[in-house]
Amino acid sequence: MKLWLLRHGEAESRARTDAQRNLTEAGRAEVQSSAAALRGQPLQAILASPYARAQQTAEIVRQAIGFEGRVETVPWATPDSDLGDALLYLDRRSEQSLLLVTHQPFVGALGGWLVSGHRETPLPMATASLAELEGEQIAAGLMHLLDLKHPR
Repeated sequence: MKLWLLRHGEAESRARTDAQRNLTEAGRAEVQSSAAALRGQPLQAILASPYARAQQTAEIVRQAIGFEGRVETVPWATPDSDLGDALLYLDRRSEQSLLLVTHQPFVGALGGWLVSGHRETPLPMATASLAELEGEQIAAGLMHLLDLKHPR
């Protein structure tokens, strides 16, 4: 099973609420750069946080790679979401190739937990960073970090 973790691109610093912050032009460019690494990958699903910047990031990726499915909004992928809830949800998925678009500190903590089995070593996820993980199943400590790309 493969799981790609993508942090949203650079977002505007202010909006009425954190959830309403949109990508900047620089953020859109970062996401385009990261999306290039996903071209040709056999993605079966794109999951994204309900926050505007994550939805925009997921849509840019969907278009850039020609993914024909829709982006699935998952309410458990916000900046301060519970890692246990995420693992329970992800473990129930039947796809063998998923992309999750989300936020810091959640994305770094999730990636680190999946690879190391503990929460003390988060992955260093800058805006639009893309981590590629692989394992027999999505579970704490049972996945391997194959690659971690930061946008150019």
